[in-house]
This record gives sequence, structure tokens and C-alpha cells, in this order.
Amino acid sequence: MTERIVVVGAALLDGGRLLAARRSAPPELAGRWELPGGKVEQGEVPEAALVRELREELGVDAETVGRVPGEWPLREPYVLWVWTARLRPGSPAPHPLQDHDALRWLGPGEIWDVDWLDQDVPAVRATLSALDTEVR
Repeated sequence: MTERIVVVGAALLDGGRLLAARRSAPPELAGRWELPGGKVEQGEVPEAALVRELREELGVDAETVGRVPGEWPLREPYVLWVWTARLRPGSPAPHPLQDHDALRWLGPGEIWDVDWLDQDVPAVRATLSALDTEVR
């Protein structure tokens, strides 16, 4: 059995909006939307990996808030874990720096206006469900 490699995704929230990032690469994923993030490096804690990935991909200073329950399979041997996250005070606004060519803040009624990557759809649904529970 191959060891799983964790990919961390950020449900980056601001004022009730969720940040979606449009992939620019690889070609088979380009033009589709995802939760920003990336692979956890050897010896790295997932939360630290997410903060690092958001800095590298979006140029922001963010912090994790809480893990969204669940784990979603990507192509073998990768699995996706998602955390809610927020920008730290004084952080620059997000800009697409790596692997993305556009960003979009989605309000509650706009979440499904973008063409999410198939593997991100269940993670986005779980995130919305977790947020709905927090709000009540």
C-alpha cells in the first residue's frame, strides 16, 4: 500500500465570502477553480504547509482557523484535507502568483457560479456545511 500524501486546501474566508482560485496549470486543470493550497512537505505540519502555500501562491499572510471534517481522494496517492483560514490583520490582498491566473471572492449565493475541479466539489460542500453549523 502506498503512503498517502496530504494536500492541504484553504477555505479562505473574508466577510462571509470564500476565495476560489482558477488554475493556470497543468493544461488538463487549467481554467477550472479550486481551493488554494498544495502539498505538505516532508516533516511539515499540515497547518504550517497551508500558511506557506497561501504565502507562495497568493502573497498573503494567513492563519488557519479550523479543519473541515473529512478527507477527499485526489489522484493516487494524494488526499485533500481542508482548513478554514483567514487573512491576518495587515496582510496584503490575495493575488495569483503561482499556478493560478485569477481569484474570485464568492458570496453565499455565488459559490456554484464557478467551474470547480471535480475533486474539490465535495470539499467545498463539506466546507459550506461546516460553516453553516458554525453560524447557527
